[in-house]
Amino acid sequence: MHPTRPPASPALSRRSFLLGATGVGASLALAGCAGASGSASGPTTISFYVSKPEVLTYFDTLIAKFHAEQSAVRVVRDSTSNMSADFVRNNPPDLGCWNYNFSVVEFVERGALSDLSDMAEAKRINPDLTPLMNQTASFPGRTSAIPYAVAGASVLFSVDLFEKHGVEVPTTWDDLIAACKTFEAAGVSPFYNTYKDTWTIAQGMFDYSIGGMVDVPGLFRRLDAEGASVGSGSATSFEKDLEGPMAKMVELTKYSNKDASSRAYGDGNLGFSQGKGAMYLQGPWALNEIAKTNAKMRIGSFPLPMTNDPHDLKIRVNVDLALWIPEVSKKQEAARTFLRFLMRPEIQDKYNADNNTFGTTKDAPPTKNPALVGMQKYYDDAAFYLGVSQLIPSEIPVANYAQSIALGSAARPVLTQLDGDWSRLALRRS
Repeated sequence: MHPTRPPASPALSRRSFLLGATGVGASLALAGCAGASGSASGPTTISFYVSKPEVLTYFDTLIAKFHAEQSAVRVVRDSTSNMSADFVRNNPPDLGCWNYNFSVVEFVERGALSDLSDMAEAKRINPDLTPLMNQTASFPGRTSAIPYAVAGASVLFSVDLFEKHGVEVPTTWDDLIAACKTFEAAGVSPFYNTYKDTWTIAQGMFDYSIGGMVDVPGLFRRLDAEGASVGSGSATSFEKDLEGPMAKMVELTKYSNKDASSRAYGDGNLGFSQGKGAMYLQGPWALNEIAKTNAKMRIGSFPLPMTNDPHDLKIRVNVDLALWIPEVSKKQEAARTFLRFLMRPEIQDKYNADNNTFGTTKDAPPTKNPALVGMQKYYDDAAFYLGVSQLIPSEIPVANYAQSIALGSAARPVLTQLDGDWSRLALRRS
């Protein structure tokens, strides 16, 4: 049993379930264009699945640019496929551009994705990302997917509030608590939290607290080894290994806005943009939303310090998009042609710059977004981890458990429940 049958990460669940008429219309329009300017024998048409609604228009622009450059391959963008059903029918998209998380595990581990290791584009990938890819899913001897964009998440902070109250960016737990007390004394909520949406707690406070104290890959290797034995008698368990991080997470909840329990994601973006909190535990996807109400807000970022050793600082990351080609596609070369286009430095680097994500190649330029600069060093040093909430199978409601702790439930019984869920799931899958 592998525990990493990824949940839809918070990001995935938000981004992939709404697929609007605009996307469908754009796909049909592109389909209508396909074949309009090909060779005598006609172009090869491929289907290209994109999982993120917010970037469909962006990719439509790239497809149009690709069509303008050549006439051998036509691309029909797809954003509505049921991936599991399409694979069962042996008719998946020819090229996928998808969040690399729980949603891909079953396809990767069953060998449904072709090996891309011979491609020059695969050889350009930053090797520090290989463990992230493998921790989510892998197939022996294959490069099943090429990471395209990595989202880095940490503490977003108001530069103006930090300067106004003379607070330096904290690098230790004690510094963090001192900063919280300074803001509190000044009548400023240290953290603007949103407990109404469970995913905001899971990807933020819960994941950051654990990732700042625990070797996440090591934890899951040990949990894997324990399998159905995880519990009070096992050497590794959620109850034992996460007790410390949860105690500190509970400590941080004391520095939240008073109405955190009734605030949702949208409320958080608005409240933070209005200066109602000095720090905000969100990823880069929130930046554009914050800018809608306060485009001039000066935002910085730093890893949540959970120990008193500055060397323990790490950021949470997820492979926001990865490219893959199904084994059964009969248009492998055409799909590879478009993949090469997408991986051109001037195309990929611009995508990451425009969408607040980090590049995945050895020569990717650093971010220029001031809100992300604080994470660049940690990304460059591979001081990052996949969120625990992203690595627990979706059958286990870990986000609800995180919310329960944030709202005041004792951590230990919740972690014991998590152990039980893990054990039962492992037994069922054995």
